[in-house]
Amino acid sequence: MNRNPIVLITLLAALPPAYGQAIRKANPPTVAKPVAAYSHVAEVPPGTRLLYLAGQVGNRPDGSLPESAEDQAVQALENIRLILAAEGARPQDIVKLTFYVAAKPASLAKLNAKRTEMFAGTAPPPSTWVQVAALARPEYLIEIEAIAAVPAQAPAK
Repeated sequence: MNRNPIVLITLLAALPPAYGQAIRKANPPTVAKPVAAYSHVAEVPPGTRLLYLAGQVGNRPDGSLPESAEDQAVQALENIRLILAAEGARPQDIVKLTFYVAAKPASLAKLNAKRTEMFAGTAPPPSTWVQVAALARPEYLIEIEAIAAVPAQAPAK
């Protein structure tokens, strides 16, 4: 049987990306290690669906707002988790987090615990912490944006 490798490569290149390809997160050895729980880079595989989440503040589902910056941050991360779940995604699908902070939390213990819970078993996504003068309302102390890459849907059988 004569197999032409060029034809085989061409056929493979024409196939859609594999369902469920993993997001690659890395910390290149050519730069300093991250100073906190994040990765320097995330690579999104082809064929994924990108979700851009609006900045989330710490509003609870009933509309109330925790008083402390740390509790607001934890609730904002929970809101992100809930939005992702509604879209069929998981925290592990997050490829970028941006924290806008009007008042730095007195302690980061609860926030770090929530991040550890959300990203258990996977490298945390690239993250940026930006100190700002104020957010949309004075009672908002932290707002968190997220971008997620959701694996393509499994092909119909």
